[in-house]
Amino acid sequence: MGCLLSVDEKKAFERSKRIEASLKSDGEKLAKIAKLLLLGAGESGKSTILKQLKIIHQSSYTKEECLLYKPVVYSNTVQSMIAIIRAMSHLYIKFENECRIVSLPSCQKLGLLVEYCA
Repeated sequence: MGCLLSVDEKKAFERSKRIEASLKSDGEKLAKIAKLLLLGAGESGKSTILKQLKIIHQSSYTKEECLLYKPVVYSNTVQSMIAIIRAMSHLYIKFENECRIVSLPSCQKLGLLVEYCA
């Protein structure tokens, strides 16, 4: 019954210290991680914000991700152009460059455009 630790107690004490140091280190690492909860209605831009943050703070996209997103970007671009042309029709806004109207019939044939009032 002395003040000294037995060999087993000493090993347990050192193991406990290593575990505590590891927990402290892990806690410090986790404290540096920013967590973000994005809330919003559908199509409000939550995914867009997440993708932009990835581009800014990580090493951008892999080639596979680029190939995956390419059709999505193309589709969004075409849909936005169609929405603008339809809005121009409803608001009776004319094309600034009239030669652009030439491509409208081909868009109509493809079913991309329902109507356009010039």
